[in-house]
Amino acid sequence: MADKKLLLIDGNSVAFRAFYALYRQLESFKNPEGLHTNAIYAFKNMLDVLLKDVKPTHVLVAFDAGKVTFRNKMYDDYKGGRQKTPEELLEQLPYIQEMLHDLGIKTYELKNYEADDIIGTFVNLGETADFKVTVVTGDRDLTQLTSNKTTVMVTKHGVSDLEAYTPEHMKKINGVTPTEFIDMKALMGDNSD
Repeated sequence: MADKKLLLIDGNSVAFRAFYALYRQLESFKNPEGLHTNAIYAFKNMLDVLLKDVKPTHVLVAFDAGKVTFRNKMYDDYKGGRQKTPEELLEQLPYIQEMLHDLGIKTYELKNYEADDIIGTFVNLGETADFKVTVVTGDRDLTQLTSNKTTVMVTKHGVSDLEAYTPEHMKKINGVTPTEFIDMKALMGDNSD
């Protein structure tokens, strides 16, 4: 395969962005059974654009397997400052995964790990196998994964406005390399985490 392209999507993060992209129309996006569908609709629209623009040969959408991870065992209050996920979004997550499966797109989740951990692992595996990797997320922490083989696309507004992070863009925006970004975040801390 001459031009191998791996698209990795942070499923929870993108679903969250999709949900709030159409939040004002929340009550308009319901099926006859009362299921909210705004996140499903916006997620699918974003996916269509990504597949067209990136033209990946391989796609994986990673999801969090639950709220408890190995980090909670290290620090009880890990993500203690996070707001609870709205029920209207939680009810849509299984349908987003079902939609992805129906489209032939693989999803992956692993107990005690976050989608970020899965994506980091697959970035490493993809680069080792000479893939050009594109990561899509709403989490700027994943920009530490940028390299000459990996671009991290971060949602800015809604799900259609994305900012492409490369090592050069990281240096321009943050004044640090992707590796230095890890140290910078460790020194700064993160209220949400």
